[in-house]
Amino acid sequence: MVGIIIGSHGKFAEGIKMSSEMIFGAQKNVEAVTLMPNEGPDDVRKKMEDAIAKFDDPKQVLFLIDLWGGTPFNQASGLIAGHEDTWAIVTGLNLPMLLEAYGARLDETATAQSIAKHIITTSREGIKPKPESLEPEKKAAAPAAAKGSAAPIPEGTVIGDGKIKIGLCRVDTRLLHGQVATTWTKQINPDRIIVVSDGVAKDKLRKTMIIQAAPPGVHAHVIPVQKMIDVAHDTRFGGTKAMLLFENPQDVLRAVEGGVDIKTVNLGSMAYTKGKVVANQAIAMDQNDVDTLETLKKKGVKFDVRKVPSDSPENFDTLLNKAKTELKNQK
Repeated sequence: MVGIIIGSHGKFAEGIKMSSEMIFGAQKNVEAVTLMPNEGPDDVRKKMEDAIAKFDDPKQVLFLIDLWGGTPFNQASGLIAGHEDTWAIVTGLNLPMLLEAYGARLDETATAQSIAKHIITTSREGIKPKPESLEPEKKAAAPAAAKGSAAPIPEGTVIGDGKIKIGLCRVDTRLLHGQVATTWTKQINPDRIIVVSDGVAKDKLRKTMIIQAAPPGVHAHVIPVQKMIDVAHDTRFGGTKAMLLFENPQDVLRAVEGGVDIKTVNLGSMAYTKGKVVANQAIAMDQNDVDTLETLKKKGVKFDVRKVPSDSPENFDTLLNKAKTELKNQK
C-alpha cells in the first residue's frame, strides 16, 4: 500500500489526519509531519525520514503538503531526489484531496504517482462557494457542433439483464454524509446513489442538500419507497449499479416485500430516540426495529454491521439479542 506523509506548518497535518479518520476510519501507512515554531528544516526532514521508515512499502511514498515553497515542501523535494520514478508530491493539501487519496490506494495496483494524478482534480473540485453565484465565470470554450439531446429510453427496453445492480444497501439515519460519500462510494464504485425515503422525497431542502453532497462523478437521487420498487421492476435500469440508502429498516422491509432484490443490508447508524435502547455506539432499536430486522432475516436477508469498510463487522445476532434483552428490562 502507498505510504502517505501529510506535511504542514503547525498542527494542521495532525488535525486534518484526525478529521479524515473520523470519515474514512483509521489508516495504516499514513504519518503527519509538522513544522513547529521552534523547529527548523532539519527537524522536518528527520520526521519525514522516520515516517518513511515505518511504511510497509517505502518504495511508494506520496507527500501531501500544505504549501508550495514552504519548509515541508522543500524538505520533501530534497528527499524525493533519486525516487522521482516512484514517489510524488502534491501541494495545496485539503480534506477532499486526502480522502480521495485514501480511496485511490484501496486499489492494490495504485502507485504514488498514479494517485497524485488522480487526486488533483478532486482537490480542486472540493473548492465550492455558496451561494453558487460567487463562482467565477469560466471562459467560454470554442463553439462546438450542436448535439441533439439524448432521447428517453422507451418503456419495455431491456438493458443488460434488465435488473438493477445493488452494490450496497445501507441503513443510516443520516443518509448521505461524509462516511458514505467517500468511504463506501470508493468501495462500491456505484453509478448512482439512491436515497429511498418517503419523507425526504417530499422535503425540498433535505433533497437538495443530499443531491449536493454526492461525490464527483456520482449522481444522487431521492425517491419514495414505491418509486424504488418500480425501478427494481424496470428493465431499463439493467445497466445501473446503485448504492441504496434507507433511514430505517421498516422502509427496507417495504422495499423487499415489493420485490427489490436486497440480499445484504449494511447497518451503519440507527439514531437513538426516546423508547429505544442502545445496541452499540451507532445503533439504537425499539421493538418495532427488532421485529422488522427479524422479519428481514427470515426472508433471507443478511446483515453487515459496521460504519465504514475498514471496521471489523460486528455479529448481528449478538447485537439483536442485546437489544431484545435491554427492551425486556425496560418494561
